[in-house]
Amino acid sequence: MVTFPTLRPRRLRKSKLIRDLVAETSLSISGLIQPIFIKETINEPEKIDSMPGVYRYPVNEHLIKYVEDVYSTGVRNFILFGIPSYKDDFASSAYAKNGVIQRSLRLLRETFGDKILLITDECTDEYTSHGHCGIITQKDGKLCIDNDESLKVHAMIAVSQAEAGADIIAPSSMMDGVVGAIRKALDESGFNDVAIMSYSVKYASTFYSPFRDAAYSKPAFGDRRGYQMDPRNAYEALKEASLDIEEGADILMVKPAHTYLDVIRLVKTTFPQYPLAAYHVSGEYSMIKAAALNGWIDEKVAVLEITTAIKRAGADLVITYYAKDIANWIKEGVPF
Repeated sequence: MVTFPTLRPRRLRKSKLIRDLVAETSLSISGLIQPIFIKETINEPEKIDSMPGVYRYPVNEHLIKYVEDVYSTGVRNFILFGIPSYKDDFASSAYAKNGVIQRSLRLLRETFGDKILLITDECTDEYTSHGHCGIITQKDGKLCIDNDESLKVHAMIAVSQAEAGADIIAPSSMMDGVVGAIRKALDESGFNDVAIMSYSVKYASTFYSPFRDAAYSKPAFGDRRGYQMDPRNAYEALKEASLDIEEGADILMVKPAHTYLDVIRLVKTTFPQYPLAAYHVSGEYSMIKAAALNGWIDEKVAVLEITTAIKRAGADLVITYYAKDIANWIKEGVPF
């Protein structure tokens, strides 16, 4: 075995050129996905207090301008989250022909054609009066989610998004069987080539809190621990991912990202043949942003280090509110 002084690891660290030459992990702009919040009832961008630097956009020229700005950095991939003008118990605005996401898809597709990739979050929480990811029923005197009845609604939402121009549907409800229900509905409607990026491994996390503020999607009662995963479990992720694969998922996802690096590695090692996305969620974003605004950390270096860690753990794609910034920073040169 070669040891010191013959082996000196510092030789490969003595300059940035050498470090770049032998780096095991690299960031690429093509693997970044930019989330966008789109609100139906506004005409001007609206700041989100819990997510400094992130805005809700109206379905008009402001949305087009924002996508153009992100596109100019080299980012081509966008995931859309809608905030409707009305909510009800059955999320009817989520599958309305002229719903906020459907209108946004048509506007962006007409403007950009096939120059951008449009992914749609598919769920009911932003569209229901109760804020849950399915249809509510009563059982033994208690309110609960009717899993199988909810699948019908999720399938309707997915088809309406595909009809409006979505390239990829991303079901995030964590309902059992939702990927299979959506795949069946898409195929029967003639959308065999529309892919599914499933939120396969989605944990019940406090790091979603700023998102729920941004999308007005906090549950009106209870919480989502009855359908999102327990943070104490890692190997359960393999059960969830394998079920989604069997049901027709094309891309898997782990959410959150930088607080679940071990799970990213576990899923990627087990299913290396499937592209794996990781969602660097709102709370993870806001923690970095808060520390940076207070001068406690170097924002650029921190974001690039964390995103590199997510990639190093095994993610092929990274959904991040920092996508636009990361793209610019990559072009400037990674400061490691």
